[in-house]
Amino acid sequence: MTMKYLSIFTHSNAQQRKENFDDYWVFTQEHGGELFENDKDLAKKRQRLQDFKDNPVKLRTPLKKPEDFYRNYINMQDDPKSLDKMTLMLTGIYKFARHEWVGIKGAWEVSPSMATAPTLQDKISRIHLAEEFCHVRLFDEMLKTCGLDKVEWVPLSPWKEKIYEFFPKLPGFILNSPAFITELMGVTFYFHLHKLFDEILVDEPEVRDRLKALLDEITIDEIAHVGQRRNFVGSIGIKVSKMLVKPFYTQFFGDIPEVDELFDVKQMVNDGLAFDFNEVPSEMIKRSWVPSYCKA
Repeated sequence: MTMKYLSIFTHSNAQQRKENFDDYWVFTQEHGGELFENDKDLAKKRQRLQDFKDNPVKLRTPLKKPEDFYRNYINMQDDPKSLDKMTLMLTGIYKFARHEWVGIKGAWEVSPSMATAPTLQDKISRIHLAEEFCHVRLFDEMLKTCGLDKVEWVPLSPWKEKIYEFFPKLPGFILNSPAFITELMGVTFYFHLHKLFDEILVDEPEVRDRLKALLDEITIDEIAHVGQRRNFVGSIGIKVSKMLVKPFYTQFFGDIPEVDELFDVKQMVNDGLAFDFNEVPSEMIKRSWVPSYCKA
């Protein structure tokens, strides 16, 4: 099989990264459309979400015990092994998205607005964060599709909130590698979640396909974000980044009890280390962005 892409950890030089920032800026202007900064939203993303809402899909058989979800979705109260896989999947989706939501809230507050952004990278990052807020809305729509319309997006514990608020204030040479691995971790999780839909929603094909469609909208952005965040990382940082994959994945997913019941974290780590875009469906690649130095 001909490999079209190289490892995400492939070497790049400063000139290549500058050219790729310019190229990414062109991509992102078309990809999301107009930025509605006060709403933390983008025109094309807003319309896509509205399209889903205008054509709702619901479970053929409603959740038997939605109270199990509401009791455990913020903090796990029950033994995870006592819950059915559908409930675990939905509470796990919420917990993952909640971490994302808390992280981008902190970053949004300290990043310059589009009008005051001093560099192209700052402008790119502002749109990136707006896309992440759009993702939380898509996750919320996933839960609503499964009949869960009373979900609240609540803060994490005070010390975790402080960590997320402090993280984006770090200087780039410290921040860039962890930020890159965080994006890679998201894409890894989404690919495994996509497969889980087939297993758990075998009797709910309409909802399965809707959840896949919602997740695809997120994943397409995140694939581009992996490349974008990779572009901040130089030759030393990329070696550090590779070393961070296992501890970051292990620590983050260890904080979500559902993950051990639903996924193979060791395989996720291996997938992160091996990521090279070759397993990404071509229709996603067409709508996303890959750094030039990762193309074979």
